[in-house]
Amino acid sequence: MPTVAFHTLGCKVNHYETEAIWQLFREGGYEQISFEDESDVYVINTCTVTNTGDKKSRQVIRRAVRRNPEGIVVVMGCYAQTSPSEVANIPGVDIVLGTQGREELLNLIETYRKDRMPINAVKNIMKTREYEELDVPEFTDRTRASLKIQEGCNNFCTFCIIPWARGLMRSRKPENVMEQAKKLVESGYKEVVLTGIHTGGYGEDLEHYNLAKLLWDLDKVEGLERVRISSIEASQISDEVIEVLNTSKKMCRHLHIPLQAGDDIVLKRMRRKYTVEEYRQKIEQIRKAMPGVAITTDVIVGFPGETDELFENGYRFMEEIQFAEMHVFPYSKRTGTPAAKFADQVPEEVKNDRVHRLIELSNRFSLDYSKKFVGQVLEVIPESLYTEGNNDGTMVYGYSDNYLRIAFHGSTELIGKICKVRLDEPGVEYCQGTFVRELESSLIES
Repeated sequence: MPTVAFHTLGCKVNHYETEAIWQLFREGGYEQISFEDESDVYVINTCTVTNTGDKKSRQVIRRAVRRNPEGIVVVMGCYAQTSPSEVANIPGVDIVLGTQGREELLNLIETYRKDRMPINAVKNIMKTREYEELDVPEFTDRTRASLKIQEGCNNFCTFCIIPWARGLMRSRKPENVMEQAKKLVESGYKEVVLTGIHTGGYGEDLEHYNLAKLLWDLDKVEGLERVRISSIEASQISDEVIEVLNTSKKMCRHLHIPLQAGDDIVLKRMRRKYTVEEYRQKIEQIRKAMPGVAITTDVIVGFPGETDELFENGYRFMEEIQFAEMHVFPYSKRTGTPAAKFADQVPEEVKNDRVHRLIELSNRFSLDYSKKFVGQVLEVIPESLYTEGNNDGTMVYGYSDNYLRIAFHGSTELIGKICKVRLDEPGVEYCQGTFVRELESSLIES
């Protein structure tokens, strides 16, 4: 039996797509082995969000070539899409494939086996208008299943290369989303995480259908207990979406809403589609509709032109909003984006200082948010054994619907089930809880 090994860099969407490509290999009679082993085929799914992403991708490619010089090395994903010739010129790379046409991969491998000639199968992503169906009926090692609903982005923020790597916005057909949701429920999953490059833009290219309608249709899927949106822009949380959040019992009390900067001058330079005031109003609306909701966010620190005063404005705004958690990134120049050419780049030491301040703020937020739920019984889906600190190996952890990571005493048999857990001790990384009872009896099949 031929073997295949995968290495995925970057975001949730890349991980989803690697799972989809593994399904193709499995149907083609392949066995999956560790990337550290000698494999017949290596597939590297690359990232290009930052210049560092490109560099890491190149390092992984060279590792595969060294591991088995006779193996077939396939490089796909965002870095392959934006820099195909750069990737093709790395010695030992046999097939270059971007972010489309992936269902052809096994045929490309057979062609390469016959001809032993390098293949560059990267096409112009900007001409692509159809969503590429990549079905994942089950995941290798997860209790929460990702469900990809769209591809591409039309925003062209000044710091971001992704539209050039992923193309313009394409929504997945509603019937295909529903079909996959049902397959995931049949495989034992209780929760799906809706994912995409610009998830909140779902439906903008469809007639008479949008994200709110999709959420209502998912609400009707029998056996599906929880629906989580991986990320959504503030400008795309419509009154219709807020109505679903308010009414549906399945929507998780957690929304990840990227802020990126807390000052209008910086937001404008980033070419974001909202002001600080619009963002604030949206958060107020959501909190009213869904009490106890965890709002998490992304923040870019040290964007070109961010003075001390503009940073302090942002800091105060974040204090006012009181997020449940912030993912903080120092601004990193991405070749090919307008922001990389902006004057007034912020010195690295200033960025680092600001990053540390915001991480401290985020930790304070996380603790304050978790404190609100002490003594409450929450529904948790255990994902794995909890191995932090001194415990006797009988603890598991998972996420509550409002995105608190809770560890509690319980056997591995609880993994994948919905459990009632009382939160006893708040925490930044993990909270500690006590198992009350099990809600469901069906296990995840993996």
